[in-house]
Amino acid sequence: MLAAGPSKRRVLIVDDHPDSAETSCLLLSVLGYLCCPASTGAQALAAAEQFRPDVVICDIGLPDISGYDVARTLRTRHGAALYLAALTGWDEPADRARSLAAGFDQHLVKPANLQALLAVMTAAFRTAEISIVS
Repeated sequence: MLAAGPSKRRVLIVDDHPDSAETSCLLLSVLGYLCCPASTGAQALAAAEQFRPDVVICDIGLPDISGYDVARTLRTRHGAALYLAALTGWDEPADRARSLAAGFDQHLVKPANLQALLAVMTAAFRTAEISIVS
């Protein structure tokens, strides 16, 4: 599912439950974002190269490679050009620290509701605006 909207800002949703990724994409597309779902780390890395997202919301527990490895790879390839949010069921302080150490900008706990997704978008594009002004 690749949904278009007026903002043209691109979001890649990575979740090993395809229905969850599709639902998050549907919510974001209704709000005007271009959205692409992926359900494995390999699909996420390929989609990031083809789709060129501004934001990646990535599950940690993926079936092939971990979300941590996805984040590290994306940081190596794209630097700070991407805003990365971890989306996971793991919510211990050590889990949050590990997400940030892997390169995520933000750590969300599943399930992500509309308010959580909007908070990611607000943070991502506020960060982008600050970078442009600096």
